[in-house]
Amino acid sequence: MIMKPLLIHGGHIIDPSLGIDETGSLLITEGKISWLGRGEIAPPQPDYDIIHAQGLIVCPGFIDLHCHLREPGFEEKETIATGTQAAARGGFTTVCCMPNTNPPLDNQATIDYVKTKAATEGAVRVLPIGCISKGRKGGELAPMPELASAGVIAFSDDGQPVMNSGLMRQALDYSCSSALPIIDHCEHTALTEGKVMNEGIVSTRLELYGMPVAAEESMVARDLALAQLTGGRLHIAHVSTEGSVELIRRAKEKGIQVTAEVTPHHLTLTEERVTSYDTNTKVNPPLRTKRDIQALIQGLRENVIDIIATDHAPHTEAEKRCEFALAPFGISGFETALGSLMRLVHNGQLPLATLVSKLTCEPSRIIGDKYGKLGTLATGAPADVTIIDPNLEWVVDIRDFASKGKNTPLASSTLKGKVMATISRGKLVYKDDSIKLSNNLVKT
Repeated sequence: MIMKPLLIHGGHIIDPSLGIDETGSLLITEGKISWLGRGEIAPPQPDYDIIHAQGLIVCPGFIDLHCHLREPGFEEKETIATGTQAAARGGFTTVCCMPNTNPPLDNQATIDYVKTKAATEGAVRVLPIGCISKGRKGGELAPMPELASAGVIAFSDDGQPVMNSGLMRQALDYSCSSALPIIDHCEHTALTEGKVMNEGIVSTRLELYGMPVAAEESMVARDLALAQLTGGRLHIAHVSTEGSVELIRRAKEKGIQVTAEVTPHHLTLTEERVTSYDTNTKVNPPLRTKRDIQALIQGLRENVIDIIATDHAPHTEAEKRCEFALAPFGISGFETALGSLMRLVHNGQLPLATLVSKLTCEPSRIIGDKYGKLGTLATGAPADVTIIDPNLEWVVDIRDFASKGKNTPLASSTLKGKVMATISRGKLVYKDDSIKLSNNLVKT
């Protein structure tokens, strides 16, 4: 149900798509942005609810190009309902779900199932990603034209790489005609089988088998070569190493059609977090070194890495409560994404406007306009808005998570920067208890 007109008044509007970074107000009417004013002026329309946003940041709703909602098949980990509620708490108004479900999203029926569930139970917009291969088995190409017609926004076998180079070439060939990107999880499995963390001094000290950076970088190099050969659209998921950043930089200089993402945990956590053998630090690709993190941040600043995506990967408590080697990979990331990323802003490592762009207009460019103009506060665009307090400190309490996945290494951590309200398609889908609606322009 669409709310009555809503005015967000007096916030600091940051919208990189429009080049806005100043105080202003915006009006939402019938699910669309109907008016955007700078300074303290009020809209011409007289009747609306008001959110007083003085001292807060108002920006386009965040877009997550890479998450796992687990439904169908793994509802004990997450559902579309709980996952999108968690996304709303994290400021995300659009999430793109990976196809490693049961059954996998490799046909129109499964895509229709996800879309129907999202329409009836989802708190925010859900855009499905289809499989590259049938059953995600890596042997035969999935029916890509059927999946494209069903409405997927990309193709991926994420959760595992496309090891067959011939199949990857075919997928990239198809991307030329469909204009849909091929998203690859770059991992040479012969180098990572049985491995549980980054290979290096820390893994040696902990007596854990480590994954070498070459496992990622060799597959990034292969995919870039195939993208150059075919002219296809390639997107590199969860980049984690300095070497991968350099490979992507050189590819972009050559004009290869490649985009790339990095996760909040790879930007903020190092392999040292594994020292406690906390299974919530076990993620694939693994947490790397401080040097890798610096390269990833620099890659963001230079637009070598295009976007930030959560790779939200919820698991049950029982799955993670075991010895490190036996635990599944994955971090539940929706609800801590902004708080952890704001560390980079507060430390002077990343401008706030850059962070906002990597969560809004940049992922929108990769998705395209098929679902409307996303990642912008332009008049007439869908009313997807995130309101944040950049300076509010809060303690991560997993008991408050909307996600079924409580698997985060940030439990009990103090973060600075919090989502205060999320509006998806004109509907207020999340608000902090401190946010009150009023009908008076004078804040009381």
